[in-house]
Amino acid sequence: MASPGELIEGLPMFPLGTALLPGAMLPLHVFEARYRALVEHCLARDGEFGVVLIERGSEVGGGERRFEVGTLARIVEAGRFPDGRYALVATGVHRLRVQAWREDAAYPSAVVEVLAEPEPGPEGAAARRRVADALDRVLTTAVAAGIDVDLTVALPEDPVAAVWAAAARAPIGPLDVHRLLTTDAFGARVDLLLTALDDAELILRHRPGDGGSLA
Repeated sequence: MASPGELIEGLPMFPLGTALLPGAMLPLHVFEARYRALVEHCLARDGEFGVVLIERGSEVGGGERRFEVGTLARIVEAGRFPDGRYALVATGVHRLRVQAWREDAAYPSAVVEVLAEPEPGPEGAAARRRVADALDRVLTTAVAAGIDVDLTVALPEDPVAAVWAAAARAPIGPLDVHRLLTTDAFGARVDLLLTALDDAELILRHRPGDGGSLA
């Protein structure tokens, strides 16, 4: 299994229209031939692949422009349909940075560096409380707007993991998530998330109460 600081040659890569965070779950429906080949490669080995957000273009057909910072993922559930499609569930493990894309494979692959997480320092516990409070305000506002939200899920005690978990539950867009992934300093990452949560709360307060879900 890959670990922070490791350089991986030829990691299979999924460019997607969504950004994956460490600790978050990612369901995938795989039907393109190149990505079926990617899944078969992963299942025959350690089940790991990379996820990067598409900067421009589409998930289907190729030719997309991709961001360089993403997340190392590991397959935790896999099922294959009779027609060759796959249904997967993967979980984010570590951040990664693409060093070079390989264009000679049957599916997207890259040379990547697995990124280490910053130490939160003595302010980590206080930062976790601020994030937890801000997330609670956003989710409570969502409930008041008629959106179905589970308010019973607690954040991890570890400050770094708590920030990722809060970002995964928050109604923020993929570009906000990507900015968090590209931010190495813990304090700066917390500030970015708090700003995104404040913006989300403001939007929810002006949203018509038409129900729905944050998922």
